[in-house]
Amino acid sequence: REYGALDAPGIPVLCLTGLTRNSRDFHRLASRLCTGRRVICPDYRGRGRSQYDANSANYQPVTYLHDIRHLLAVTGIARVVVIGTSLGGVLAMAMSAMMPTALAGVVLNDIGPEIDQSGLQRILDYIGVDRPHADWTSAAKDLRVMFPTLSLRCDAQWEAAARATWREGDDGLLHFDWDIRLSQALRDDSELPDLWPLFGGLRRTPLLSIRGALSDVLSAQTVMAMAAAHPGLKQVTVPNAGHVPSLGEPEAEAAIDAFIAAIDAAQPTR
Repeated sequence: REYGALDAPGIPVLCLTGLTRNSRDFHRLASRLCTGRRVICPDYRGRGRSQYDANSANYQPVTYLHDIRHLLAVTGIARVVVIGTSLGGVLAMAMSAMMPTALAGVVLNDIGPEIDQSGLQRILDYIGVDRPHADWTSAAKDLRVMFPTLSLRCDAQWEAAARATWREGDDGLLHFDWDIRLSQALRDDSELPDLWPLFGGLRRTPLLSIRGALSDVLSAQTVMAMAAAHPGLKQVTVPNAGHVPSLGEPEAEAAIDAFIAAIDAAQPTR
């Protein structure tokens, strides 16, 4: 999904989702940010509006990175601020090695170079098994069970999140809006790489870390280590939020707005 005018003057924003997520997660954020800038929200292969890959072994970060590089080429975008949620943040770190000149700034949403094992295992446990539902009310209730620490405040927000998680199937039921074979690709490559060298590639890139106070993926200790390795790191903690903040919380919105405004101000005038 693309938002904003093609000739908008602000630095473009590329929104990269979490492992099983899709561009609908960023609709509110993109709609708000697109005044004066382009905002690109892709669906990785096997999610949302993208096709499923015939070869599930292609569900790997290196494949997504090649897809992202191709996307930037076809959209004619040379430099972006990347807002990366979970897996999207890992991809943003990897972009520092694969396409460093493309990064004008990076926002890491509840992710860092160290991933807590408890959170990773929780994610692996749910992505490979479909949980069909007959209606959106039932799906929203299930979402509360799956993600009790999401910072959603009312039934309408939970249903909106459910509509970004399930899709209507040909059988009349709601099914997860991702290829559940993602889990097989992950289990085949279950050893996590050392992400600190990739994080180190961001040392000259403006960087904002957003962490949910209740996160089981990004610890406060890891954020402290990130700040030590990147002295210019901006950081904010979203209270009463787990993995992941929606980025619609006031604390997250204010931090993102200030971060992007500073990058805009530092760009050469056209």
